[in-house]
Amino acid sequence: MGRRGYGPEFPDVTYKPHRYKESLFDTGDAKINYATCGASDKPALLLIPGQTESWWGYEPAMDLLLEHFQCFAVDLRGQGRSSRTPGRYTFDNFSNDMVKLVAFVIKRPVIVSGLSSGGVVAAWLSAYAPAGMIRGAHYEDPPLFSSEVNPRYGPSIREGAGPVFELYSTYLGDQWRVGDWEGMLAAAADELPAQRQSVFLAGYEKFKTEPPRNMKEYDPEWARAFVTGSVSASCDHARMLQNVKCPVLFTHHLSQIDVVTGQQAGAATVRQVDRVEAIIKKAGQHFTRMTVPDMGHNMHLQAPALYMKILLDWVKTLPSEDETRAGGIFDVT
Repeated sequence: MGRRGYGPEFPDVTYKPHRYKESLFDTGDAKINYATCGASDKPALLLIPGQTESWWGYEPAMDLLLEHFQCFAVDLRGQGRSSRTPGRYTFDNFSNDMVKLVAFVIKRPVIVSGLSSGGVVAAWLSAYAPAGMIRGAHYEDPPLFSSEVNPRYGPSIREGAGPVFELYSTYLGDQWRVGDWEGMLAAAADELPAQRQSVFLAGYEKFKTEPPRNMKEYDPEWARAFVTGSVSASCDHARMLQNVKCPVLFTHHLSQIDVVTGQQAGAATVRQVDRVEAIIKKAGQHFTRMTVPDMGHNMHLQAPALYMKILLDWVKTLPSEDETRAGGIFDVT
């Protein structure tokens, strides 16, 4: 079979229309796609998807959130309709794209909610965004420490999602240059640990001959950046968390130890979340922790009503937009 072509260069086979308006913002380094809904007199909410997810993973949640927020759901570079940037997939670059989007498109303080890798971006923004930009940051089941190759605390990417990312990188290739989807599924039986193999294959049971749309919209070079550690090379997670400057909500989902292998199943261990909490509290910031042990990785897609309720309850505790604005990047006094 010839190489599959997906991404911005192959729009007809990659994308389909969605219900919310999409726009492109040029950062100078990448074109970032985002979708909007809700009125401008509502609080601004920036929604950041996880790895292999495009903005439209938030669509069910946006249907509910638009009554309460002006939502901006993004495609990080290398995903969705945003630019592919070979060799430039790092947390610093993902996050600086968001800083520019808030500064030049949203133009006011925002609440940020990010899933998984997007949760690490939310953590980066809570630490390093310009003063007065972030009202509060929701980390939705992020792999803090566990997505690093050599973390200070707990298991690394090698024990976590690393084997899956190695499959993506090897059999799909940067920018889909290999494109061996069937070969990847066949190899999973030999190359994935038992506790990940069954979940992985079940997820693609209906896609044995063609990738699902979210994978078509994903540059597998992301996977290589995580496996090699280049994504976090200049973003030590512990150091980042020491610099958090706003209130944080951490929702921790499924977290188990496989009884056969002794390996972690879930985005982060309880001990790793303990360390996140301790570091942020030591930095002087309010930390709200909610454990939802029966929830899969993606709450905003699997249980959008619960996701909205948790978010709304927490937002009530945050500084107002005017309080956040004072003395910061958006201060007009």
